[in-house]
Amino acid sequence: MEHFFTCPYCWERISMILDSSEEESDYIEDCEVCCRPIELIFRFSGENLISFEVRKMEGI
Repeated sequence: MEHFFTCPYCWERISMILDSSEEESDYIEDCEVCCRPIELIFRFSGENLISFEVRKMEGI
C-alpha cells in the first residue's frame, strides 16, 4: 500500500510502500529528499492502515 506523509525535518511530502503482511512495524528509513533518518511506526488491521507516526531521530 502506498502511503504519503511529511518529513519531520524538511517538510517535503514523500511516499513509501507499506507492507501490510505484518500487523505492527517500527523501523528507520532515510528521507528521500533530505536523507535524514526518520522513525516510522505503523499498524495494520488486516489490509487497513489504522495508525501511522513519523518521528525525528533525536541526537542525529
